[in-house]
Amino acid sequence: MIFLFFFTHNAYSSNKEDVISNLQNIENLSFDFEQNINGKIEKGNCIIKYPLKINCKYDTINKKILISNGKSLVIKNNTGAYYLYKIINTPLNYILDKNFIISEIKKAEERIIGEKFINYTFLKDDNEINIFFNKNNFDLIGWQTLDIYQNLNITYLSSVKKNMKLGKNLFNIPLRD
Repeated sequence: MIFLFFFTHNAYSSNKEDVISNLQNIENLSFDFEQNINGKIEKGNCIIKYPLKINCKYDTINKKILISNGKSLVIKNNTGAYYLYKIINTPLNYILDKNFIISEIKKAEERIIGEKFINYTFLKDDNEINIFFNKNNFDLIGWQTLDIYQNLNITYLSSVKKNMKLGKNLFNIPLRD
């Protein structure tokens, strides 16, 4: 009888419950990305460590990097450009906080897109955030926001790996050259 209840529960569990369960078991993610900001495409790879930490290396000629230590966010390249922001002033403040995402998913309406993707939309502090998950394995596969300059930013994730062993200094903010 217990087996039947367990089987029935799993057979009818919702996508929302599966997405939340998957997120709860993730400490960090490693992935390749393709980012489209107002039609400009950039590619690279990132590592996210929850909460609020990210390290991205862009496959660009100027070797752009984006790093958050959980408080500050730096965008830097080898041409001398160096931008420092408080993470709290960016949409990444929400995207890199899995507890925020989980709490918002619990309240959000679910949309299925093309029988492949699950989408949840949140509004927070004038930020509209769309988060997308794979319908088959419930992995995070992307997000859509407006960046701090009000540019549409669409990020697609691929080759996602979970709970990798990470180096200690991976999220240290680089100094200005």
